[in-house]
Amino acid sequence: MAEGSVSVAEVETCFQKFAVHGDTKATGKELNGKNFAKLCKDCHIIDGKNVTTTDVDIVFSKVKAKSVRVITFEQFNQALTELAPKRFKGKSKEEALQQLYGLIVGKEPSNVGITRVAKAAAVDRLTDTTKYTGSHKERFDDSGKGKGKAGREDIPDTSGYVSAYKGSGSYDEKVKEA
Repeated sequence: MAEGSVSVAEVETCFQKFAVHGDTKATGKELNGKNFAKLCKDCHIIDGKNVTTTDVDIVFSKVKAKSVRVITFEQFNQALTELAPKRFKGKSKEEALQQLYGLIVGKEPSNVGITRVAKAAAVDRLTDTTKYTGSHKERFDDSGKGKGKAGREDIPDTSGYVSAYKGSGSYDEKVKEA
């Protein structure tokens, strides 16, 4: 492989960042198919015309060993060597690979499209304790903080007797009388 403007170490750094992305147990030595596809997408190797997600999946399956679901950095380089001429048509293999490396270097897994907490007006309206009415209003103090158990009027009686039993606490007296 012709050494160009990009060092293999820089590409390997990027490989490691994607290898550990979304996997707490990952060592950074191997890349799974999902993260390989993500790398290709985030680094714009997949352009939708020359290289599609299908191409990336096929190349991944081709370079990985039969029984495993991950590729090493060496296999990753093989995969890039196969994708490069597709992505940069009309260039020599080395040139295309260098340009592909250029796309990858310095990139990190982007977190675009990650679900954020939606702060909708409806949620604000529903959780505004100043607008509560009736018995619900009693459950919050003036600052809007919940009073917890103290805010409830009907605190359950756990004395062991049937609820609202009039003769509670009179058992001992009855026993003495007998």
